Amino acid sequence: MIILYVFLFFALAFILTKAADLTLESIKSISRVTGTKAFVLSALILSVATSLPELFVGITSALEGSSSLSLGNILGANITNILLVAGLSTVVAGGVVVHGEKIFHEFILAAFAGVLPLILLLDGTLGRVDGLILLVVYLAYTLSFFKKRFVEIGEHHLSGRMFFKFIKNAEEVEKKTDKSVGHLLVGIAALLFLSDLIVRVSTNIASSLSIPVFIVGLLLLSVGTTLPEMIVSFKSLKSHSDGIFFGNLLGSVIINSTLILGLVSVINPISVDVPRDYFLPGAVFVIASVVFCLFIRTKHFLSRHEAVILLLLYLIFIILEFL
Repeated sequence: MIILYVFLFFALAFILTKAADLTLESIKSISRVTGTKAFVLSALILSVATSLPELFVGITSALEGSSSLSLGNILGANITNILLVAGLSTVVAGGVVVHGEKIFHEFILAAFAGVLPLILLLDGTLGRVDGLILLVVYLAYTLSFFKKRFVEIGEHHLSGRMFFKFIKNAEEVEKKTDKSVGHLLVGIAALLFLSDLIVRVSTNIASSLSIPVFIVGLLLLSVGTTLPEMIVSFKSLKSHSDGIFFGNLLGSVIINSTLILGLVSVINPISVDVPRDYFLPGAVFVIASVVFCLFIRTKHFLSRHEAVILLLLYLIFIILEFL
């Protein structure tokens, strides 16, 4: 049986890469037609889609009265995104170029979003008011993107042109993107479905090998729910789409920390029975954020050697969890 599970794992992983290809090509196609940067599309759309596993886990755990499960998953997923996903992807790619100040500013926002729930948890609970605060932060983040885009559209299309020409252009863009949007939705659905299957197969492998449930939760829940981000990151860097890589990665951290934890807290407030259980993940996230920020800020380039350091930090985090 274990051989069958291993075969299924690799078969699903292969199909998952094909789904990622379809998703990335759709994002790039929509970006070309609409004139919207791939980074923006990834931060707003792709990151939401790849964060759906965390959202499903969060809402389900909240409805079942186990909101703390979602909190642990989100903290682990954020650390996994910055250290494991970014580290592995960059090692494979050989390095990532950081284009412009926008990505750096986006990372500062992502780090703030990741730390905000930890600050709100200082009183031992993440209540409904805290959840509303997180949701307002996410709403402000989303509206800021749309505001910038509307300004760009206005400057490009309305300056010196009639309004009806702007409407006509919008209609043409809609027609051209219909097919790409369809492919994008199919690709995202496949990513989520296949990722869920891989997590289930991995859990069965762990059970067959009698691996403790704690290890399964620590390694498979956070890593498993970030599997879509990991596959998209690998594929985006392979096709030299650095904007998609950073947009998806940083957008996922922001969505995890604000939208998902906000919804979970509103549905069922989170109480931390043992604060020290969340101290280590919180401290590791802060350290990981500072290190990552220094790496991309100094040379506007994330090198393979720096990526190895990120992976070592992730390994240290896993080891410390068992001490």
